[in-house]
Amino acid sequence: MDIMTETLPIAIQVSDALVAEIKNIASVSNKLEAQLNFHTMTANWYSNEANILMINFYLVSISELKNVSTHAGSVDLESLADDVLIGTKNSLLDCHVAITSAELVLLEQQPKLLSGYLAKKLTKVLNLLADRHKFAHI
Repeated sequence: MDIMTETLPIAIQVSDALVAEIKNIASVSNKLEAQLNFHTMTANWYSNEANILMINFYLVSISELKNVSTHAGSVDLESLADDVLIGTKNSLLDCHVAITSAELVLLEQQPKLLSGYLAKKLTKVLNLLADRHKFAHI
């Protein structure tokens, strides 16, 4: 039996450095990926199937974010905030979102904040993108 797997419009990948530093970030990110795909779907972001915006979130440390900008190559990077860089290739957005040093300390002291905190941070980025692409906020 063939099982067809379809790529979801929003994907979240966590750097190895963050996985090593923040307990549960991989599992929290997996759940968050499903939530964000659901919220953008219910906000009607995918009504035009010929032009679906694909978004890859890369959660990285702040030092890794600095490396992204130096190794961007031919991709134009745009700074959306001090801790967010976006590279665009056609209808694919690579969003590098950094966990700052202060955020890292807070998340290590208060691990229960991780899920809500990441949800707020990525939703904020998605709503900035919604403004650009004339989508409804989630």
